[in-house]
Formats: sequence, structure tokens, C-alpha cells
Amino acid sequence: MKVKLRDVILVLLTLILIVLLVLLGNRIYKYYETNKYVDDTSDKNVIKIGFSLGTLKEERWVKDRDIFMAKAKELGAEVFVQNANNDDEDQIKQVKYLLDKKIDVLVIVPNDLKKASAAVEMAKKAGVKVISYDRLVLNSNVDLYISFDNVKVGKLMAEYLIKRYPKGNYLIINGATNDNNTKMLKEGYDSVLLPKVKSGDIHILGEEWCPNWMSEYAFQSTEKYIQENYKIDAIIAGDDGLANGIIEALSEHRLAGKVAVVAQDADLAACQRIIEGTQLMTIYKPIDKLAGDAAKLAVKLAKGEKLNVGNTIYDGKYNVPYYKLEPIAVDKTNIDDTVIKDGFHSRDDVYRYTN
Repeated sequence: MKVKLRDVILVLLTLILIVLLVLLGNRIYKYYETNKYVDDTSDKNVIKIGFSLGTLKEERWVKDRDIFMAKAKELGAEVFVQNANNDDEDQIKQVKYLLDKKIDVLVIVPNDLKKASAAVEMAKKAGVKVISYDRLVLNSNVDLYISFDNVKVGKLMAEYLIKRYPKGNYLIINGATNDNNTKMLKEGYDSVLLPKVKSGDIHILGEEWCPNWMSEYAFQSTEKYIQENYKIDAIIAGDDGLANGIIEALSEHRLAGKVAVVAQDADLAACQRIIEGTQLMTIYKPIDKLAGDAAKLAVKLAKGEKLNVGNTIYDGKYNVPYYKLEPIAVDKTNIDDTVIKDGFHSRDDVYRYTN
């Protein structure tokens, strides 16, 4: 059988085409394998911030997280958030996870004021800057501590009560002993109360401590003093969450509104109680200012820029830079001009039963 030249040429061309397609496919495959794990070049310059929260149980921490993330995003940074749910070991593990993400800055709200120093040490070994957010990590030499003036918070609470109840029986329900803010609050109200105690005008019925700032302990402590028939004129609560437990106990004995209760954080429920008359006042700490400024400072740290922070605070071993914000006492007379005016809570939400 005679083979035509044309058929031979077609076969050869087909073979050449097949070889070319195989070679092209191989080059495409090699290119994909080489580049599939390479991020877009624009992502290499994105600042990465790790935000380790000791808890999200209280309303205010959710606000901190959301505002911080929004501001950081506005500044072009990416934020990775972890919540330890009041577990010290989990917080350490989560910080390690954040460091594995190659973060540039670690922002930490320590669950425990001392145990969290291990997380700070890990970060420093990895060359990562650390901001201690609202709660100070002790003995760790963080790059920055940012918070409100917590000593002044304690002073404002005690001063407010003293003006209205210059004599009487006071009960103090503190927060967690593993939170340095508890110590600072106590330093503040002690500076106001102790002279009155020495003069005999004020009698401290007792001072209780609530693990992990749990309102259940505040309820139980208040219930104990009521059951033992103590006459209580005023109560200082470590925060609004504890005030909630305190006022629940008072309510069960028809004492809500008859015993003066002061606290801090300006939680929505606390603001509602102020309007209703069961809580006397709270300390408003504009979270948008705290979280927004923290995000700005975190980005500055990541860029290696100077923070120009004038204040320092002693962490038990080192004097660390302290970015200090001012708290505001809030009651019925100024709640509209502070909490509501700033958009921290809406008027409709605060005045829920009076509109």
C-alpha cells in the first residue's frame, strides 16, 4: 500500500503539535507549583496585629474588639482576634497561634496580671512589640500600657458617694484579684474613704472579691450581708457587671433604689438602671477613644515610629510607657450630654421604659 507524502506530513505535524502541547502544559504546571503559595505582593506590606482578649463576657469587651478592628482596618492593618474565655493556659496557646501568624504587634488584655507575662516574653523573643490593653501585665516590660486612669476611677466612685452619703455603712464588692485594675481601683477609693473611716463617719461593713469579675459572686456577697441583717447605706461595685448582681440581690429584698450603688463601664444595663433609679452612677470610659487610639499606636509601633508617651507606670519590675485616658462620672444629670451625645448608647435604649 503506497503511503502518500501528504499523510506523512500530517502525522508529523500532529506529533509536533502534541509534543508542543505537552511541553506547554508542563511549563504551566511548574509555574503554578512555584507560585501557588506566594501571596500577592501588596499583602506583604500589610501590618498584622494580634488581639488577645482575656474574655468577651462583659459587654464592654465586645465594643473594644469591634472598634479596635474597625480603626485598624481603616489604617490598613489586618487584625487577628483570639478570646481566652478567662482561661490562662488558653491565652498562652492563643498568643503562640498569633505569633505563628507572623504578627507585627501583639495587643493583649491579660486574663491574669502575672501569668500573661509568659505570653509577653514569647512575643518579645519573636521580635514582636506588645501593647498591654486596659489591664497591665506585671513584670513584663511591655512596649506600651494603654488604659484609663483607673486610680481616678476609684476616686470618682468614692467621692460621688461621700458627697451624698457622708456618713453610714459602706460595702465594697471588688473585681478579680488577678486583674491589676482591681488593685488600682482600690487605691483610688481607699484614698478617699480611709480618712472618713478614721474619723468614724464611714464604717466599712466588708470587702469582697469576685473571681473573673463574675456577677454571681457579687450577688452572693450582697445576699450574705442582707441575710445577716446589716444596714447597708452604699455599695461600691468593681464594675457594672458586678453592680448587676448586687442590684439583683437588693431587688429580692425590696432594697433596690434604697441602697446607693456606684460602679464603672457605663454598660447599657447600668445606664438603664441609672434612669430607673436602682443604680446611682457609673464611670463612663469612652471605649471608642481607648480602642481607636490603641489601634493607631499599634500601627505606629509596627512601623517603628516613636509614640511620644509622657507618662509611665511601674509594672513591679519596670517603668513602662503609660498612655492614660480620663474617665467621666455619669448619673441622671449628665447622661444625655456624655454617653448618649457620644453615641455610646442610643437615647431610646437608655430610656427604654420612659419614652
